[in-house]
Amino acid sequence: MLSTERDLKRGGERFPIPSQGEVEGRLLMFEVVAVTCLQELLAKTDPHLVFRLRRKLIRNLKERCSPLKLCADDEKAAKEFALQLFSAALEAAEAGVRTGSQNPQKTR
Repeated sequence: MLSTERDLKRGGERFPIPSQGEVEGRLLMFEVVAVTCLQELLAKTDPHLVFRLRRKLIRNLKERCSPLKLCADDEKAAKEFALQLFSAALEAAEAGVRTGSQNPQKTR
């Protein structure tokens, strides 16, 4: 995150550490995208869809972690965290599909 180029920029662009609001905003955006996509996929009513998505998520995560050369514990923690996020998004999407809601925030 630290960059010498950033020191020459004006205003907030030069700060190497994002604010809490920026982090929360990005996480919210990821959640909304994930839940919306899952709602669309769940509407297709393919019984093996969740299993295939989970398997593909794990495979993609391994491919993305491999160049980072993470230790086994970090890779395991990343996998567990990703699966927890997937499960939470899946629950929100299923609740939205059941209630007909298009706003994932209302399911909380």
